[in-house]
Order: sequence, then structure tokens, then C-alpha cells
Amino acid sequence: MALQEALLDPTGAAEGTADSTLSPRPVSLKGLRIGLLDNTKPNATLLLEQIADHLQREHGAGEATLYTKDYFGTPVAQPLLEQIVAANDVVITAVGDCGSCSAASVADGILFERAGVPTVAITSDSFLMSGRAMAQVQGFPGFAFTAVAHPMASLTADEVRERALTVMPEVLRILGVEEG
Repeated sequence: MALQEALLDPTGAAEGTADSTLSPRPVSLKGLRIGLLDNTKPNATLLLEQIADHLQREHGAGEATLYTKDYFGTPVAQPLLEQIVAANDVVITAVGDCGSCSAASVADGILFERAGVPTVAITSDSFLMSGRAMAQVQGFPGFAFTAVAHPMASLTADEVRERALTVMPEVLRILGVEEG
């Protein structure tokens, strides 16, 4: 009989992980402020800006503000989390383009959801397992996040724009907004 090993949270942030309730979803994005959390991985800023531009153009979303984490492999620092929560109605965080940054992007999404802000966390498809493992460790195994095709770091601007368009239906689904 195979033994099952306990999953350990590599970020050290597993305390207080019992809440698996999503924040209330917006009926519409019209006028809502979008927080964009860049984890410093190559092309994360461009991907986030392309998604925000689409949400503004096609769904009437309001101002988008870009924030940058200190380090891609750990969850967002508490002061930055509080700043983003206070200033935004929805958050998009990206991009998990490796194992630790994928786990941290999902952890960030869960932290924002628990703080009351609907969030879309984006990883790359090669690291879906890291994201799922983090959701499990955080006590939120059903946390919905999405993925773009791997790799991201080596793409041209046009290729990043294409990835942003490809992921839009999932971004909208996770936010609870109908494609319009």
C-alpha cells in the first residue's frame, strides 16, 4: 500500500487557510477599478496590460493600476495586498511561468479572494499542477484560476497579445461576467 505524503506550503503561508469562499462576483465590469499584480516574470506586465485593455474596451472596466511584487516566488506582501484591496474592485495576477511563481500566483489569488476582491490568477499551462497543489495546501482546492500556453518569457509582443486574447473567456468566466 502506497503512503501518502502531506503537502507542504513552500511559501510558508498555510496558516488561516480554512476559508474557501469566493468573493461576490460583479454583475458587470463597467467602471470597476482593476488591480494588475505583476510578479516580475518576463512578459507579465504586457500580458496584464493587454487583458486590462480588453476589459476596458469591451466591458467598460474603469482604471487599471499596475502593481509589482517584490519577488515572484512568494505571496504578495501584506502592505501591498492591503493597498491593492483598498484601491481596486477586481484583481488579475500573473504570470506563473515556473513552479514557485505559479504556486505564488495562485496563493495571491486566494489571498485577494479572502480579502473580498474577485481575482483571476494566471499561470502557464506547464505549471497547472503547482497551482492546483497550492490551492489544496491553502485549503481552497476548488479555487478557479486559468493558464496561458507555456512559455511566456520568450514571446514577442504580438505573441503575448495573442495569449491575452486566448485567455479572455476564462478571465471573464472566473470573474462571473458574460462575454459581450
